[in-house]
Amino acid sequence: MRKIFSFLFICFFTVAHSQELNCKVIVNYDKITNTNNQIFKSLETSLNEFVNKTAWTEKTYKPNERINCSMFITLNSYDSNNFEATIQVQSSRPVYNSSFTTPVLNINDNDFNFQYVEFQNLFYSPNSYESNLISTIAFYSYIILGADAETFDLDSGVDYFQSAQQILNLAAPTGGAGWSQTNKTNNRYYLVNDFLSTTFKPIREVMFQYHFNGLDMMHKDLKTSKEAILSSFNSLSALHEIRPNAYLTRIFFDAKADEIVSIFTAGPSVPLDGLVDELSRISPTNSSKWANIK
Repeated sequence: MRKIFSFLFICFFTVAHSQELNCKVIVNYDKITNTNNQIFKSLETSLNEFVNKTAWTEKTYKPNERINCSMFITLNSYDSNNFEATIQVQSSRPVYNSSFTTPVLNINDNDFNFQYVEFQNLFYSPNSYESNLISTIAFYSYIILGADAETFDLDSGVDYFQSAQQILNLAAPTGGAGWSQTNKTNNRYYLVNDFLSTTFKPIREVMFQYHFNGLDMMHKDLKTSKEAILSSFNSLSALHEIRPNAYLTRIFFDAKADEIVSIFTAGPSVPLDGLVDELSRISPTNSSKWANIK
């Protein structure tokens, strides 16, 4: 009887303290030919279960509070359980008192190489390195949690970013691509270190003001909310002065550029003097999009 009770308690605890993420993991293997595709399908199934059933935090999430996100993995090569791949990580969150969702993250990582044996158990341990596959997926799970939290309450994502940094510290000694400080400034090392850096705190301030004081308040006063979003760009402009073309700035606009254009091409109108020029200076790769703001 006690064993049954213990089993039920464990099951209850797992359900109550898991499922923070509602994540769809897709494994694209179109580039792989002349092999049995079953291992790729098994990998996709295993990763979906791993991400969505792991208890990443000690908090209880209601079904409607789970964070909608996706991880799109493109396999470039496969040989003897060795995979070379890229991963695109996206997340979104609902806009308060509306039927709309807003993108929060859009990250492309081209350094995702790993080993996987079909049907192997995927288990995350915060205090040890298991594999590059587990570490990378766990790392981005915490990045998603941290970025989402910052859009609701400034600095509330720090603990999640620190968990991601702990994963990085355990993975870096393996020498795997993406985990160490290199001449590339757009890898996992810089991503989490910049999120935790005081220099780049303006990015988190923008995330909070843009979402919480901007989008979430649109149901009350659309014009004031648009002005709050406009004001948030001042922090990005100040950051650009000391860190032009920063990785986190690029990530922000990769997620938000289309939405920003949509916000400021719809009514009610607010003064937009200099906005297009400012956005073009901060994010020149999106200049063709900014030109649509009138």
